[in-house]
Amino acid sequence: MHKTRLALSCLLGSLLLSGAVHAAEALVPPKGYYAPVDIRKGEAPACPVVPEPFTGELVFRSKYEGSDAARSTLNEEAEKAFRTKTAPITQIERGVSRMVMRYMEKGRAGDLECTLAWLDAWAEDGALLTTEYNHTGKSMRKWALGSLAGAYLRLKFSSSQPLAAYPEQARRIESWFAKVGDQVIKDWSDLPLKRINNHSYWAAWAVMAAGVATNRRPLFDWAVEQFHIAAGQVDSNGFLPNELKRRQRALAYHNYSLPPLMMVAAFALANGVDLRGDNDGALGRLAGNVLAGVEKPEPFAERAGDEDQDMEDLETDAKFSWLEPYCALYSCSPALRERKAEMGPFKNFRLGGDVTRIFDPAEKSPRSTVGKRD
Repeated sequence: MHKTRLALSCLLGSLLLSGAVHAAEALVPPKGYYAPVDIRKGEAPACPVVPEPFTGELVFRSKYEGSDAARSTLNEEAEKAFRTKTAPITQIERGVSRMVMRYMEKGRAGDLECTLAWLDAWAEDGALLTTEYNHTGKSMRKWALGSLAGAYLRLKFSSSQPLAAYPEQARRIESWFAKVGDQVIKDWSDLPLKRINNHSYWAAWAVMAAGVATNRRPLFDWAVEQFHIAAGQVDSNGFLPNELKRRQRALAYHNYSLPPLMMVAAFALANGVDLRGDNDGALGRLAGNVLAGVEKPEPFAERAGDEDQDMEDLETDAKFSWLEPYCALYSCSPALRERKAEMGPFKNFRLGGDVTRIFDPAEKSPRSTVGKRD
């Protein structure tokens, strides 16, 4: 009996130690984020004025204002008002993405310093942290977090260690990312299943990027949990019921759901969590259904209860940036890889910039100019 108790005690101690070691492991991104900075001759462009940190209420008009339940009819007046009011947020999203891409490709210190100056200014002013918001406002918050933290990850983890000379700025920026991430979690937690759609998936990507950038495991865990919920929504045929509600835009919104889900899955796998088996392979099933739908949209039209599907969004190659993490997660066919190469390189500022350089660095073409497709 004594020996049995001793053995159990040793086993328990071993398990506890193992758990402690696992808990202490630093969060990491996929290996493409460790790429060194390319160094070239020349000076960086002058640093533009920092966009005014957005510290006001995140209350904006929706571009679908006045639309029916499908939320698919554009209100041009509301969209104009939305774009005007959110201009500083979009400016920093696109600007940081562009500067980080340019820095990683050319290694000019001015681009790095300008990026950090922009992010630090927003961090010091506590931008995007208001608790006064509407649905469109909290949507902008999570999109911005994903864009900024996603781009910052390339600086944080590059083997060239570009942030080593800027510890104070990095500390303030990461502290801000963590605070915004905490608020995004509050914004998008505990929703009824009928209201969980692509917005929640993008929130999961934003929180995942912030969690890895700041090494906050509660953020990582929340993002993984949102993925579990998303995977559970995918039916046996690869459809998302809440995206079918978009009627003529159902296929486009299924496609729009894939970038954040693929990124969360790729980051989870980098940290030893394989989400590809969730709900009997839901992520792969969703991707396969979307790819089939692009070629033959009739099943989407039938399930969405609309004669036609709006294919305009799907004519833009950048909408398929999710193919990069997809082909890193799955064994893509030669035909799909060739198609991906023809459509890329992919740049998506909402995913942190140059997705192709992160997931398929060997796929470089003359088309890979800085700023293209973002």
